[in-house]
Amino acid sequence: MDSEQKKKEIYTYQAPWTTYALGWSRRGTEHDFKLAVGSFKEEYSNQVHVIQLDKDDQGQGAFRKVAEFDHPYPATKVMWAPASSNATTPELFATTGDYLRLWNYNSDGKVDLKCLLNNNRHTEYCAPLTGFDWNDADPTLIGTCSVDTTCTMWDVVKLAPKTQLIAHDKEVYDIAFASSTNVFATVGADGSLRMFDLRTLEHSTILYEAPDLSPLLRVVWNKMDNNYLATIQTNSPKTTVLDVRMPSVACMELLAHQASVNGLAWAPHSSCHLCTCSDDHEALIWDITAAPKTIDEPMLSYTAESEINQLQWDKTQEQRVGICFDNSVQVLRV
Repeated sequence: MDSEQKKKEIYTYQAPWTTYALGWSRRGTEHDFKLAVGSFKEEYSNQVHVIQLDKDDQGQGAFRKVAEFDHPYPATKVMWAPASSNATTPELFATTGDYLRLWNYNSDGKVDLKCLLNNNRHTEYCAPLTGFDWNDADPTLIGTCSVDTTCTMWDVVKLAPKTQLIAHDKEVYDIAFASSTNVFATVGADGSLRMFDLRTLEHSTILYEAPDLSPLLRVVWNKMDNNYLATIQTNSPKTTVLDVRMPSVACMELLAHQASVNGLAWAPHSSCHLCTCSDDHEALIWDITAAPKTIDEPMLSYTAESEINQLQWDKTQEQRVGICFDNSVQVLRV
């Protein structure tokens, strides 16, 4: 396949429902890879599909569904375990919704529930989990965030909570680890982005507050340069980049979207590239090398057929970005 063809590589999977949660397997190669994709149906009964790209001898690829299973309520996030040296064991992945669940994906295409993790055993009610992050430096550690203002750290080997903390004054919407074991950031409905250290949880640092205290929906940490994070607000076309060395002020603002930004991801291989997606149907890649105060022009753009509600950058093959819109998952070569 020549370079021009490679540039235009786009693979599409059509699901029978609106797609939302999306996660890349960490065992993918350049020519074959898997993703987990979750449904978004406003009812108890939801599903997750595991899809795999198969390529023929001519290099033409198509998605195939290799597994599916029921999931209570829509999965708010799905992530596969950080890459393991032991490729013979079942692949582990996790989902959040009403609880944190760990799943085994077996090579025969079967998915088994390994464990349901619940830190609130004294009541029949649960506070929904809005998201989680899996620690790359310590793959035994998952941090979840909840509408009950708390974050919980889980040991996924002992299948037990390590610690729980009240992180915000209102609902917590997202959590992201730095590339180290102990440091993580959260955002929430109180409009603040906070930084925590597991070694000193009695203190936290408010790195940023939205000017009108409107809720912050997502936070992503630049794994190639831990000085930088990025966040988005509800119903805002703006993406805010922050520098931990200069708390409380936006380091940069990315302003090309024409409608609400729904997702964002740092490039896994570059400290100065960030991808965002929006209700304006656009996925944009930004180059922040020059670090001006505002950036109006993205480096690359892709227009989907509808509002893009999810975006994930493949951590093992950095030329691939996955997006969700309507009933579709698309994988783009960047």
